[in-house]
Amino acid sequence: MDISQHKDLFDIPEEICYLNTASLSPSFKAVEKAGIDAVLQKSRPYLIPSSDFFDPVIELKKRFAQLIELNDYERVATISSVSYGIATVAKNIKLNPGDTVVLMQEQFPSNYYSWKKLTEKYQAQLKIVEAPKSKTNRGKLWNEAILEAIDNSTAVVAMGHIHWSTGTLFNLKAIREKTQQHDALMIIDGSQSVGALPFSVKELQPDALICAGYKWLFGPYGCGYAYYGPYFDHGQPLEENWTNRLDSHKLPDLTQYQSEYKPLANRYVMGESGSFIYVKMQLEALKQVILWTPNAVQAHCKQISSKAVKDLRDLGCEIEADDYRSHHLFGLKLPETVDIKMLKKALSEKNIFVSFRGAYVRLSCHFFNTEKDFDKFVMCLKSVMK
Repeated sequence: MDISQHKDLFDIPEEICYLNTASLSPSFKAVEKAGIDAVLQKSRPYLIPSSDFFDPVIELKKRFAQLIELNDYERVATISSVSYGIATVAKNIKLNPGDTVVLMQEQFPSNYYSWKKLTEKYQAQLKIVEAPKSKTNRGKLWNEAILEAIDNSTAVVAMGHIHWSTGTLFNLKAIREKTQQHDALMIIDGSQSVGALPFSVKELQPDALICAGYKWLFGPYGCGYAYYGPYFDHGQPLEENWTNRLDSHKLPDLTQYQSEYKPLANRYVMGESGSFIYVKMQLEALKQVILWTPNAVQAHCKQISSKAVKDLRDLGCEIEADDYRSHHLFGLKLPETVDIKMLKKALSEKNIFVSFRGAYVRLSCHFFNTEKDFDKFVMCLKSVMK
């Protein structure tokens, strides 16, 4: 499939330069159609079979399991958000006074607040691994600092595969080996990586993987996925809904109340997880994401951004070293000569969409982007430099 065919999957006007999938992905035309069809189906509820609340969810779990190289789809729960998945994890962890939970500096809030609350509850501590201030070997030094932070006091390491603002790539394999040495749990937020960057549960064996579904998985806003490993097989869900109880698919028998939850991750599904509107949109999205493959996404994004990365560095922008960052998402720290207000105004006038996250401008791309998109951003930046 050439680039024109990729672009044809979307409904993005030619004059729009969208470098912001890390914030919110555009929908495929097929996802839009699936959503509209499902909304229209709701107009005639008498035509919706009860199996629509269960069978498509099973298919959705299977597709997500395939994407993350997981053999047992029953370890996947469909959820509403990363905060929901992380809160579920935190609810099922008990700490001892003096234990530490290791986080990265400026981690996304959904993977921070639950840990802060948990450590306060048990008189434990958050150990924040700060990003090195060095302008060289930053990613290498940060990975080394994370490994050094894991010791006998570590109960949990909770982190992303990449940093959501800078694109810094973390060596999850080495970090996982260190957590196993110290009997610590490893909880991964894959929201900015899964779908665009290869991830293997089979290889890494994290204790949990939580993903937002509306970014690199191209689902609607308000959907997500969670993988829960053996540690959580007998835990308590956040809510008591009818679908996470045993035999809940037998609708005539729902008032024969069950004391048992469904096995594995099924106990952690959110209420109304069988939303036939969201699920049908997600199914169409994952079908295309799997067809693309994360390796191909990285290769394409690297190809279309490499010239711009060089140009931006020549202009004085700081960008993580290529070997220690992702290619679908990266942040750049602007030189002091740039007037941020002027840049934002110029970007708006040129229909260029990016994110400003802390000290960084975050650029994120996918198959609908080309080298010309990055050229437009570089030219826009040049126009406001003193």
